[in-house]
Amino acid sequence: MHYTISKPEKNIDGKITIPSSKSISNRVQIINALSYSFEPIKNLSTCDDSKVMQEVLFSNTNVFDVGHAGTSMRFLTAYLSKILGEWTLTGSDRMKERPISVLVDALNSLGAQISYLEKEGYPPLKVLGSNITGKEVELAGNTSSQYISALLLIAPTLENGLRIKLQGKVVSRSYIDMTLKIMEEFGIQSEFKGNEIYVAKQPYKVMPYTVEADWSGASYWYAFMALAPKGKLYLDGLRKNSFQGDSGLVEVFEKLGVKTNFSKKGMYIEQTNEVCKKLVFDFIDMPDLAQTFAVVAALKNIPFHFKGLETLKIKETNRIAALIDELAKLGYVLYEPQEGELAWDGEKKDESDEIIIETYHDHRMAMAFAPIAMVRPEIKIADPMVVNKSYPNFWKQLQEVGFLINQG
Repeated sequence: MHYTISKPEKNIDGKITIPSSKSISNRVQIINALSYSFEPIKNLSTCDDSKVMQEVLFSNTNVFDVGHAGTSMRFLTAYLSKILGEWTLTGSDRMKERPISVLVDALNSLGAQISYLEKEGYPPLKVLGSNITGKEVELAGNTSSQYISALLLIAPTLENGLRIKLQGKVVSRSYIDMTLKIMEEFGIQSEFKGNEIYVAKQPYKVMPYTVEADWSGASYWYAFMALAPKGKLYLDGLRKNSFQGDSGLVEVFEKLGVKTNFSKKGMYIEQTNEVCKKLVFDFIDMPDLAQTFAVVAALKNIPFHFKGLETLKIKETNRIAALIDELAKLGYVLYEPQEGELAWDGEKKDESDEIIIETYHDHRMAMAFAPIAMVRPEIKIADPMVVNKSYPNFWKQLQEVGFLINQG
């Protein structure tokens, strides 16, 4: 099944309520569970990933299937490792291909008891929850920030606290900072100096919490605006001084012709048509946006060279390979200059005869390619409901601003 998306007859205009942040929602859910809190989480994300987390945390079984939810797999592995009991944690076929040995090795070195039920280094996992007494662990700095965040979330509850030493270049640092700042809101003090993070044993503060809107979700509306001849959108619920690393998209989209004007409760974005000649950017602090920017830059005929994409190969799919393959259908010849990089020098070839964008069970592939409808008569997106992973109302909101969407 696929959706065929056609652009509005008029310029896009309207108000979009951006969904709440999946990243923040999942972190706060773990914190509430660790502090045995029944205080409400307001504006909790309704996406599949957050629903999976909620179902597991309130389940009365000991076998949990997280499907495609990578964040849930990582965070729950750490959480369950210190909850007394015997737990089985599994997921989709793709989840069983996503490595988790870095996190498992770190937890086991601290005293956890986690083993593999099938392929060594990959889910499904058998977790024997126990009292973790270790106090120091070393990780490669270029590993997934979700491994580091998973460890940080349980750190204040460990008998001796936790010191994490990161070796080499630290990628996705903004996500680590976000985790520490959320923990700070719940009363946790920490130190992050150089490549070392220290969190002493201390109690989480029990308190109600309101989740802010998701800057990753906002990026797709910036993409539509960047490809529109003109128009204006009001994006509701975003914070100017957000600690989400993806809020850095504001400055990058200025190079692609989108201006941002903040108000008290949100902001307006509009097309300026002032664009750079080449987009060179290091996505080390916001790798989840690389797909969005690759599609927009290519469609605007702006050559680009992106760095800092080391973690993209272990996401829902190998996102670098997926971008190369799917943009090739439209005639754009992308390549990987070095490990963790992606570039387009302006080379084009003939388009494929029939273009249907494959999404590879990856929500961001669907949403990053949808804005192509602004510059073509239509675009076809396979497995469109994959957006439920982070943005369940995405297609509905597209229709509300005038896009035509047909099934099949």
